[in-house]
Amino acid sequence: MNKTIITCAVTGNLTSRDKHPGLPITPEQIANAALDAADAGAAIAHLHVRDPETGEGSMEFALYEEMVGRIREKNTELILNLTTGEGGRFVPSKEDPKKFAENTTLCLPEKRVAHVERLKPEICTLDLNTMWSGQAAVINSPENLAIMAERIYAAGVKPEIEVFNSSDMHLLNFLIKEGVMKAPVMVQMVLGVRFGAAANTETMVYLKSQLPEGSVWSGFGIGAMEYPMLAQSYVLGGHARVGMEDNLFIKKGELCRDNAQLVEKAVGIIDNLGGQIATPAEARQILGL
Repeated sequence: MNKTIITCAVTGNLTSRDKHPGLPITPEQIANAALDAADAGAAIAHLHVRDPETGEGSMEFALYEEMVGRIREKNTELILNLTTGEGGRFVPSKEDPKKFAENTTLCLPEKRVAHVERLKPEICTLDLNTMWSGQAAVINSPENLAIMAERIYAAGVKPEIEVFNSSDMHLLNFLIKEGVMKAPVMVQMVLGVRFGAAANTETMVYLKSQLPEGSVWSGFGIGAMEYPMLAQSYVLGGHARVGMEDNLFIKKGELCRDNAQLVEKAVGIIDNLGGQIATPAEARQILGL
C-alpha cells in the first residue's frame, strides 16, 4: 500500500466557539493550528476562514491572504487545500420560500473560486452535493460546477471532489464522461452529515465501488464516527482526514486539546494498523501534484 495521507480540516464554517472555546477563528489562529497539525503529521491542511468579529464563515479575500501568508512564512512544504464550499447555501424565507432568508450565502460560481484563482493553492475543494443541511439547502448545480471546475483547472489547482451521498458519486462519473472533470480525480467521502451518506462500513464500501478508475480517495466520519471511519478508510485503501471542522472530541465526553491532538491520534491508529504516514512530498507524488 501507499503511505497514508492525513488531511487536517482545521475550522470549517459551522462549528462554533460555544461548542469548543479553542476553535481557531482569526487568520493567525487558523494558520497556527495548521502549522501545529503539520508538525503532528498532517500533509494537507484543509482551510476555511472566519469573520474575526462574529466567528461566522467568510469569503473575504484579505482573510485568506493573511492566513496563507502566515502559514507560508513558517512552512513551505505543507499542502494547502482551500475551500470553495462557501457561497452555496440557500435559506428559504418562511413568508415566501422562493425568496432567500437571512444566512443565505448562495452566489455566483465565479465568486466562490475567486480566492483560489488569486492565491493558487495546490488543492481546493469542489463539493458536488445538493442536499438539505440544517436550516439551509446546499445547492451545487451541474452548470455551476462546470464553471468552477474550468476556473480551478485554469488556475493550475487540483480539485478535491467532496461527495456527501451516492448521487454525488454518480454526478462525478457523469462530469468525467462529459469532460468537465479530469481523471484521475481526488475524492473525499464525507460520511455522517445529517441527511447525507451514513457513516458505516456498508456505505463506504459502496461509495468506493463507484469511484472512477484511478481515483485517489479518502473517507471520514463526522463527530463520534471520525476515528472508526478513519480506520475503515485505511483498511479499504483510502487516506485519512481529521480536524475540528468534523469533530471536537478526542474521546467520548472529552474535548480535544486542539487540531494537533486529533492528528496525533490519527497517526497512532494508522501506525497501530501497520501503516505509514505520508510526508507532504510523498503526498504530492501520490496525488500527482
